[in-house]
Amino acid sequence: MGREALSHSNIGAAESLEQYVQPNGAIVIPDGITLTSFLERNRAAMGDSPSYRFIDYAQNPDGEIIELSWNDLWSQVNAVAARLQQVTKPRDRVAILAPQGVDYVAAFFAAVHAGNIAVPLFAPALAGHTERLAAVLSDAKPSAVLTTTAAAEAVRAFTKTLPAAERPRVIAVDAVPGTLADMHVDPGSQTDDIAYLQYTSGSTRTPAGVEITHRNVCTNVIQMILAGGLDTDIRSVSWLPLYHDMGLIMIMFPALCGGQISLMDPMAFVRRPYRWIRRLADEAAHGRTFAAAPNFAFELCAQRGLPPAGEPLDLSNVVTLLNGSEPVTLPSIEQFMEAFTPYGLPETVVKPSYGMAEATLSVASIAPNEKPCATYLDREELAAGRAVVVGRHADGAVPHVSCGRAIPDQWVTIVTPDGDEAADGTVGEIWLHGNNIGQGYFGRPDESERVFGNKLQTRQTVSHADGAEDNALWLATGDLGVYVHGELFVTGRIKDLVIVDGRNHYPQDIEATVSRASSAVRSGYVTAFAVPGDSGEQLVVVAERAVGAGRAELEPIAEAVRAAVARHHQVRVAEVRLVAAGRIPRTTSGKLARNASRAEFLAGQFD
Repeated sequence: MGREALSHSNIGAAESLEQYVQPNGAIVIPDGITLTSFLERNRAAMGDSPSYRFIDYAQNPDGEIIELSWNDLWSQVNAVAARLQQVTKPRDRVAILAPQGVDYVAAFFAAVHAGNIAVPLFAPALAGHTERLAAVLSDAKPSAVLTTTAAAEAVRAFTKTLPAAERPRVIAVDAVPGTLADMHVDPGSQTDDIAYLQYTSGSTRTPAGVEITHRNVCTNVIQMILAGGLDTDIRSVSWLPLYHDMGLIMIMFPALCGGQISLMDPMAFVRRPYRWIRRLADEAAHGRTFAAAPNFAFELCAQRGLPPAGEPLDLSNVVTLLNGSEPVTLPSIEQFMEAFTPYGLPETVVKPSYGMAEATLSVASIAPNEKPCATYLDREELAAGRAVVVGRHADGAVPHVSCGRAIPDQWVTIVTPDGDEAADGTVGEIWLHGNNIGQGYFGRPDESERVFGNKLQTRQTVSHADGAEDNALWLATGDLGVYVHGELFVTGRIKDLVIVDGRNHYPQDIEATVSRASSAVRSGYVTAFAVPGDSGEQLVVVAERAVGAGRAELEPIAEAVRAAVARHHQVRVAEVRLVAAGRIPRTTSGKLARNASRAEFLAGQFD
């Protein structure tokens, strides 16, 4: 994963990203570079060539293609930016509350181009998340909201529920006349200005907006290209929501590099996973193609994403599929590869990765020529904070999938509670340093200092912090991890640890055991957490029923769960709740919300 991985392809036939990579591997974004300066360069170089494409399945099950040329995109970005400059001040927040599509892309870049701070969110129509949307708008206090004509009525109705003083102006981007483009004024944005706020998707607190600068996002895209051995003109297909960090970073690749991306709505993928697979093959017919998805998507594609009998499918030019945003499991990857290897999918294509919004996105990934694999760690030793490798069939063996190594020009180290760098093989908190790390949380100076303003007290003789300045500031991620044989393994979240009778238990480990305990449990749809009891913390399990298990008696299932957890983890399950499919709360990015599940249990909502 070095400098040699960078292709000499041109950015929109204009210039290579290699100019930003120093001989020592450092990535340097010159002052004055912004996200939209890349867009302007792409427009000048590629004009009427396609930029962003959206495949709309709402009316046509085969998909209707809606496409913007670089000229069209640049014109719309300038027109909407000019309109924003009429009604906002520089650095005002501008929220995007629009459906997935090319208008969303134009809206995001227009907010940035106006000199505002973009806040990528979702339309109020997204079921079950209106409370979160209201909380984010209250926190960001945008002066304006960008939406589409089709969604404008619902957006206006929603903004009327906000306090009068906090109601933003609503602008439909597809109704802004193109003639306004000539009225745009260069806002003089600087490379270290905040480009956008990426709100965290967690459910344990009011969402926090991570301040991402132009330098942060430009650096992270180049890091991902270097780490993945990708071409700068790489093609991609994404169904990921554009308000989520992984989905948003996908639209940055064409912006910076001039490649092509085809977007679709997340629900279009969930309803028919083959749509994503089919589009990957279609793009791969024209050039090397990559994509990204959370772990569940790979399992879903293996189960429901195979092509119709007799339909040709060539995936041999799909070179990278990043697997991140939630814990990676080897069985899901193996199912996916077994399903699609017969169609030419390379054995090395799936890349387990680690990332987070506070780091723009990407932090670590396995090398381009490596296949995903599991390392088995002893459960008891892991609970004691040590990583001891054991055989696959050893008692207490727990599989963990490696996240590889830190991407170029980023430092990832493991730290003790005292702020000292931990030795390899010791579990501790993951700390990060690099130019892709955000500035802090919007409007939260104390929390920003606590999370983003840490310093290493001591370093190991052979240190993962080598090359970072002695006084460097480090991001404390809140994630637990460990280095084994030089590779990073993420073991869980500090706040999610289940501590019963003085012993540490990783909830995802217990959840995996519960998934296997009974065929009546929907595999992968389990949450485990601790609640206060009469004699200390007690373990609770909430599991969704598997298909066909709607009328199964609870008690035999609960007994099977208790027995399996007691046998494998030596801990008693105090309560088992079996709920309908889809009942466990999720974050806006689709992940099971463990702490929200705990809150609902304590409120008696699972009784």
